[in-house]
Amino acid sequence: MHATPPVADCTVENCSFNDHSHCNAAGITIGGSQDHASCATFVDIGQSGGLPKVIAEVGACQRAECAFNDHLQCTAAEVHVGPGIDNADCLTYKV
Repeated sequence: MHATPPVADCTVENCSFNDHSHCNAAGITIGGSQDHASCATFVDIGQSGGLPKVIAEVGACQRAECAFNDHLQCTAAEVHVGPGIDNADCLTYKV
């Protein structure tokens, strides 16, 4: 089993887990639709969430067609999250 990749950065300013471009969620899930990957952990409630001094990791990836997906686990070295079609997209996603 391989280690889960870290979320290197997140530029989605209105996410409750974002702390100065760092994700404070313990883990994120990549969801979305066919040929599009979004961060399914995104929350916009105007309140800070997550854990201090944590480096978020990708817990699961639902995008089976992604080149980095191996049995719903992400094999990328690191993941970048940012604005896209949805509020928070996985910018590392590659078909």
